[in-house]
Amino acid sequence: EKLASNGTEFSVKVSLLEIYNEELFDLLSPSPDVTERLQLFDDPRNKRGVIVKGLEEVTVHNKNEVYQILERGAAKRKTASTLMNAYSSRSHSVFSVTIHMKEITLDGEELVKIGKLNLVDLAGSENIGRSGAVDKRAREAGNINQSLLTLGRVITALVERGPHVPYRESKLTRILQDSLGGRTKTSIIATVSPASINLEETLSTLDYANRAKNIMNKPEVNQKLTKRTLIKEYTEEIERLKRDLAATRDKHGVYLSPENYESMNSRIVGQEEQITEYTERIAAVEEELKQLIELFSDSKQKLEQCTDDLQDKTNQLQEAHKDLEETRHRLTQEEFITSRLQTTEEQLFSTAGQLLSTAEASTSDVGGLHAKLQRVRAVEQHNSTVQSSFTERMEQSCNSMHTALQEQSLKQTAILDYYRHAVADLLGGTGRVFEESLGSVLSSYSAIKEVVGKGVDGCKSRLLQQENLTQENRDSMLQLLDQHKSHLEEVLIAQAMPGIRSVIAMNDSLKDTLQKYSALAAKMEGMKAEMTAFFSGHTEALMSMREAAVQGLSSLHDEHEKLKQQINQASSSHQTRVSQLLKCMQDQMNLLALNTQTDFEGLQEMSDAQKAPVETLKNTIQSKCVAAEDETTSVHSRLISCTDDVISGINDVTEEGQRALEESSGYCGLLQSSLDSLADSGLQWCHTVRDSTEKRAQEQLTNIAENKASVQALLEDVERRGQTAVEECRSRLAPVQQEMEQVLKGVEMQTGRDQVTLQEHRDVLSSLATEAMDTVNNFVSNELQKDLPTGTTPQRKEYKYPRILDPLRSRTELEEEFRAQQEQLTSAFSQCDALTEGEEEEKQVEQDSLEDEVSGSSDSSSSQPSVPDQDKNLVCYEEGRVPFFKKKAKKENPSNKSLNRSKVAENDSMVSSPRSRLPLRAQNQ
Repeated sequence: EKLASNGTEFSVKVSLLEIYNEELFDLLSPSPDVTERLQLFDDPRNKRGVIVKGLEEVTVHNKNEVYQILERGAAKRKTASTLMNAYSSRSHSVFSVTIHMKEITLDGEELVKIGKLNLVDLAGSENIGRSGAVDKRAREAGNINQSLLTLGRVITALVERGPHVPYRESKLTRILQDSLGGRTKTSIIATVSPASINLEETLSTLDYANRAKNIMNKPEVNQKLTKRTLIKEYTEEIERLKRDLAATRDKHGVYLSPENYESMNSRIVGQEEQITEYTERIAAVEEELKQLIELFSDSKQKLEQCTDDLQDKTNQLQEAHKDLEETRHRLTQEEFITSRLQTTEEQLFSTAGQLLSTAEASTSDVGGLHAKLQRVRAVEQHNSTVQSSFTERMEQSCNSMHTALQEQSLKQTAILDYYRHAVADLLGGTGRVFEESLGSVLSSYSAIKEVVGKGVDGCKSRLLQQENLTQENRDSMLQLLDQHKSHLEEVLIAQAMPGIRSVIAMNDSLKDTLQKYSALAAKMEGMKAEMTAFFSGHTEALMSMREAAVQGLSSLHDEHEKLKQQINQASSSHQTRVSQLLKCMQDQMNLLALNTQTDFEGLQEMSDAQKAPVETLKNTIQSKCVAAEDETTSVHSRLISCTDDVISGINDVTEEGQRALEESSGYCGLLQSSLDSLADSGLQWCHTVRDSTEKRAQEQLTNIAENKASVQALLEDVERRGQTAVEECRSRLAPVQQEMEQVLKGVEMQTGRDQVTLQEHRDVLSSLATEAMDTVNNFVSNELQKDLPTGTTPQRKEYKYPRILDPLRSRTELEEEFRAQQEQLTSAFSQCDALTEGEEEEKQVEQDSLEDEVSGSSDSSSSQPSVPDQDKNLVCYEEGRVPFFKKKAKKENPSNKSLNRSKVAENDSMVSSPRSRLPLRAQNQ
């Protein structure tokens, strides 16, 4: 019910078995008759546990089901009637309750906790003679007694911690092995009878239970198994059962696995050998027992006759001696106790006197201590009043200081806010200006790049056009020459041989002209390469200018972040120093002012350091722009010079062509007489060549002029755009510089005002701290009172008085002391008897007469107290030969002598016996 209310997942299983004639039977089996014997095996999971094969386990849900199961098992249990009990249990029963509970750990792992409870009902030991058990009942009683005897041996071995515990000699002890000497808690309930006729059985049962109480177990908490471990065990059990099932299916002749069969076969062979050996021993022991029984019966008859005669005589003698000894011993004991009580009373009187004197001295000292306490109380009351007023004054001082510190903290917070806003505005304005400058530079760069790209493309197209024209001129000239050559070959072979040389010379001059045209084309290619290099260099310069601007902006951003971090650090350090100021007032004020001034000087230096990157960026942009202007100017000059060279080269070529034409005209005039028809065609060809040459030259001049104009326009556009970008950067950076100077001057002025404010607050806090210290010194030196010594307080001293009172000794202790003295006297008399054995024979007669005299005097004084066995309470001292009690009597108080009824006072009227050198006896004085 408790587990169900807690919401714990659990299951409860119960089992009930009985041990009848050392055989196991299941009382919960479905069959009405309990006839199937159960087998017992060792538990492989628990070294001390066992498993009952085939035992029925029933799951229960409430206590009513448990009661029903107990009633059903009790109905099947073996019982019978005997002379001592109408329903006598003939077997032991074991009721086991097993609980499985599931727990979930914090890690989410499932644990199964197993707990087990064994309730054992032992059948009582039985006396066959009294119970009247015969045949089957006698065998049952023998098995019960045998199992209980084995249980007793196990208990004895566990109590005495023997090396071997015989658990396996009985199935009861084997089942209860873990409960007896394992890790469980065990309780035993003994059932006894109050009747006197059952006294022997009651004592035996109580002794049995008392020995069981001395067993020392080591209880442990319930076993916890993880879900994986439990599944692993079940898997191993399933595998073992599968092996047995496979062996059964294969029909090997054994319905077990080969391993189990081999172990069982070896166990059976060993047990058969043990049975044979035990049978032989039993036969030999039975033969010896028969012989011993015969001898015992004969000796017993003779012994009984002698014992009866001796017993009658011994009883009479013992009764007489017993009465005499008791009377003498009682008298001597009473005398000894009386003397000891009187001595103890005197010691108590002396101890009481010492205690009274000590009490008077301590009472006077207590009065002085009370006076001292009253003076101390008055001083403490005055100090308490002064302390309360001092506390109020100190609270007022601390409150004023706390107010001043709060005001200072608010002012410092306002100052830091002002600095933070000023720096933030400055950085914001600088960032905007640099962003605008970067945008203008990028736009200028893109515009210049576009203009230069267009110019370069135009130049490239014109140069290609000029190159194509030159190539066409050369091709047309070669074609005309080939046509003219083919036309003239027919004529000149026969008619123009004299003018061949002049024509060859003219041809050479034309080749030179073509070479000059080729040189002019190469020069135009060089000018093209120079223009390409110029524009690529100009592009790289603009790219480097942009990278420098980006680097400058990134450095400004980094400096801004560093300055922000330093401002935060200064704020945190200022707050830390303000908190430390509450502990150390005057000294820390100076340190706070110095550190604050140092921090703000560092901030001013960092602000000044911000100017350097801005100036560097401005100078870099200006230098890059100037370099771009210079480079453009130099390219312009080189382009003009190159253009002039081209024009002059073309003019030279034209003049040379004209000279060649004139020479050709002269040669033609010389050949006119012989080549009339040829002259006409040659003249026509010359005019054609001249016209085409002039036309091609004019086209080249036009292209060159156009290139010159485009380059000039490109140069002017680049100069104009670069100058515009430089002026725009200057116009935007100048206000930023002025604004930064104004902000830094404002920060410097605010820092000076803050320093003056800090100095004023430091003076105020110093005055407050001085007043507080004066108040503390005045309180400690003047207002507080001290307890001055008066000399009347009693000094610490040690009171000397008996710490331990001698208690009155009980009668039992005095009797024990008396017995000890009696033993000492007995040993002393035995030593004296040993000394008398070596005396001469002639003194033996004198000794006999002395003993006769002693015996006569003892008869005459039989009414007086005496000590049996020759007065063992007397001791002889060798020095004065006086008994010990006589020496003690001299030291006692004379007024108490009447109470001492010693042996000496009673025998004063006796006749003193002759003295001898022998040891003193009872009547020697």
